[in-house]
Amino acid sequence: MTPLTRARRGFVLALLPLLMAAGASHAQNYPSKAVTIVVGTEAGGSPDLIARILGTRLGAQLGRPVIVENRPGAAGTVGAAQVARAQPDGHTLFLGTVSSHAIARSVYPALSYDPETSFAPVGQVASVPLILVVRADSKARTVKDLVTMAQAQPGKLNYASPGSGGPQHLASELFMSVTGTRLAHIPYKSGAAAITAVLAGDVDMFFAGMPPALAQIQAGKLRGLLVTTASRFPAVPDVPTAREAGLEDFEVDNWHALFAPAGTPLPVLQRLNHDIGVVLQDLEVRAQFVKIGATAKGGEPVELARLVKAEAGKWARIVKSTGTTAN
Repeated sequence: MTPLTRARRGFVLALLPLLMAAGASHAQNYPSKAVTIVVGTEAGGSPDLIARILGTRLGAQLGRPVIVENRPGAAGTVGAAQVARAQPDGHTLFLGTVSSHAIARSVYPALSYDPETSFAPVGQVASVPLILVVRADSKARTVKDLVTMAQAQPGKLNYASPGSGGPQHLASELFMSVTGTRLAHIPYKSGAAAITAVLAGDVDMFFAGMPPALAQIQAGKLRGLLVTTASRFPAVPDVPTAREAGLEDFEVDNWHALFAPAGTPLPVLQRLNHDIGVVLQDLEVRAQFVKIGATAKGGEPVELARLVKAEAGKWARIVKSTGTTAN
């Protein structure tokens, strides 16, 4: 070992206690004020409802209020960009989804943030299936019926989405790809508006988020044809999965996860991950999630980082193969 190497090693060793003390200080002082969870959708959607359930219990864990701030626009990317620029102290977080952190990079070439490097992953919060719905009086009683109708009338049937470039839009493009059908895209400003269009008979089908769809299904006004995750969903046990409905290689999980700005101190991330894990194990919270169409998840930050990377690759391939754009 050269004198220079010994000097460098000594310098690093001398710094370690200071770094450890700084980390401990961050953990002890956090949070020093209210924590804000930014949501990239309007009030009433899955991210908003999940954030509010999580925020109430997380606030009790942290000992500080948790405020939910809605910043809708461009499939969640407006809110994500805001948090990417925020002070990395753990007081501003983002409830990201498959849209903002896996799909966006492929459909928004001028994205102002990098889903992987602009954020520090905290942990997955929920798995949220989409549900393919038609009007209750539709001739399509099954997915097979719908595919047969669409194949017989290329381009005549249509589908709704709450805007281009999000998971509902991409799920529909993937549906056309795996079924060999051609449907017209009718974008709306929100999931609620898209549901209203299906109920009015203005569109034939919609890959809906669970919250707005469940009430209409239970009221007998909509029919669910499939759920997009690998397992059936407890709130609609009679609705088959895509595989059970005859569709191979079709799975869309509109997962929700919590992210902090890149550079947030590790002790703060560890505190958040721990406290979120406690909240998500609460039986009442888990039951509340099911009522709004979600399954509580949890997990370590490294697992979330792997999920983001894998999902980004998957959706990049789908976007390329279907030629989907956000326009």
